[in-house]
Amino acid sequence: MMYDAAVETRPVEEQFVRDNELFKRQLDYLLHHSDFYKAKLAEAGITSARDINGLEDIAKLPFTEKDEIRATQASCPPYGAHLAVDPAQLRRVFSTSGTTGVPCYLGLTQSDLDMYATNVARGYTAAGFRPGQAVVVGFNAGPFVAGGVYYGFDKIGCNVIPVGTGNTERMVTAIQRLGATGVSCTPSYALYLIEWCRDNGIAPESLGLKNMITAGEPGGGDPMIRGQIESALGCRVRESMGIGDISLSVWAEDDDGNGMSFMARDFVHVELIDSDSGQPIPWVDGAQGELVYTALQRQSMPLLRFRSRDHVVVNMNENPTGRTGPRIRCIGRTDDMLIVRGVNFFPTALRSVLQNHGQQVSGMFQVQPSVKGVSQPSPLPISIELGKGVGAPPSDLADSIKREIRERLLVSSAITMVNYGSMPRETYKSKLVDYSQAV
Repeated sequence: MMYDAAVETRPVEEQFVRDNELFKRQLDYLLHHSDFYKAKLAEAGITSARDINGLEDIAKLPFTEKDEIRATQASCPPYGAHLAVDPAQLRRVFSTSGTTGVPCYLGLTQSDLDMYATNVARGYTAAGFRPGQAVVVGFNAGPFVAGGVYYGFDKIGCNVIPVGTGNTERMVTAIQRLGATGVSCTPSYALYLIEWCRDNGIAPESLGLKNMITAGEPGGGDPMIRGQIESALGCRVRESMGIGDISLSVWAEDDDGNGMSFMARDFVHVELIDSDSGQPIPWVDGAQGELVYTALQRQSMPLLRFRSRDHVVVNMNENPTGRTGPRIRCIGRTDDMLIVRGVNFFPTALRSVLQNHGQQVSGMFQVQPSVKGVSQPSPLPISIELGKGVGAPPSDLADSIKREIRERLLVSSAITMVNYGSMPRETYKSKLVDYSQAV
């Protein structure tokens, strides 16, 4: 089932033609309404949309970094100089968590809000959610942008049961008493939900869930994480990925289950780049790179060539559902990446090693750098949690994992096995890198 079948099955070449015209209009809009981009583009020699040849020349334009958004909101509070509408036109204002001390604000007009909701409706329909289905949502309705998923469920016509984070008992009670069969949450929360049920004498599969969509962090598409969730809950897991500044559910996975399709067609243009050089990478099967986004129909805070820091691998195989274009799987974030003796290391890649060790490990781990910063000395310290019921670890377990990390990920590691339950369970996102011991 598709929410926008004509859009989701549109040939890629036809989509590019449409995107090109939308891009020209959006660029002209930026130059007339955004003081931030007027100045930024002038530095690049662009004062008119006619100064470049549409999307064919987009790589000639400068990137936009998250730090620039923080800086412009600090110097031109509260929204920054990239606000392109009168504040009176805003209908929602979301914020970041403010981990750096001051939150960034994201203002949306009614048109922008509808765009976010449409992308969610496309993505979550692809993942199996249907009109009339009772769904519990593990994302808070505010103040964070993840709460925008509620508007997408409204478009689908689901019976939404808001729960949010922080009260698993309330979520389980809602599922049991209201007959919810769908759930939307982070993969970390899904794992926490399973353990909470078991600790409270509830068989996870007795909840009767049929489908789950995970978002907010990589992991829902990882075979190890997906296998644990599906096996315990007896439901189908599909993955979605967005980026708050651009849209929710920019990508989402469908029945085929082999990567996320691009759901933000007509609203967003996406590029694949080399994260080090910034140069474009062709969309070919097996390509890896960082995603870069450009808004095509944004009113309030349009972003041009916004670096996501999401590192993905591309699947160009034909999708049997009929959806066209590339599919992706996120393998980590470039701002989580460590460099160990010249080798790029994504912590999420450890899961591909741990899944080979079955019940001996729980799947929980933390990379614990010895020094602050991206560059790390070798060996890289890693703590790995033993599986439930595993007492003393097998004598060769740490050495076996260490050897696999070296052979497959090209990094030398110092493995510490810790008892089951000793690592923190997160109800939102898991912290895979812990710098508390770094100097």
